Amino acid sequence: QVQLVESGGGLVQAGGSLRLSCAASGSFRSVNAMGWYRQAPGKQREFVAQINSGGIPNYVDSVKGRFTISRDNAKNTVYLQMNSLKPEDTAVYYCNALIRVSYSGGHNDYWGQGTQVTVPS
Repeated sequence: QVQLVESGGGLVQAGGSLRLSCAASGSFRSVNAMGWYRQAPGKQREFVAQINSGGIPNYVDSVKGRFTISRDNAKNTVYLQMNSLKPEDTAVYYCNALIRVSYSGGHNDYWGQGTQVTVPS
């Protein structure tokens, strides 16, 4: 019924930029908060950025000033603009969204398939 499709991952040199996109599709009532998490090999999945339905963002400290999260509500899409990339940003990035599927029900938590971001040393 609902799927999150990610795109934009790849390999970039340190200091470069990359823009991730994640679009929600299917049948649902509304898309509420959307965000990004990442997981490096051998490490726990960590929060990166989130943006609420009104466009208010928050970030993990390590990406503040470098990453910008935004959304296009008409397209049900969230973006992550990543600038000044560092090797420690290398990870699989996962899109996350809280989505209300039914007319008056609660929120469901959905995840994208993940997209690899690699920043070599």
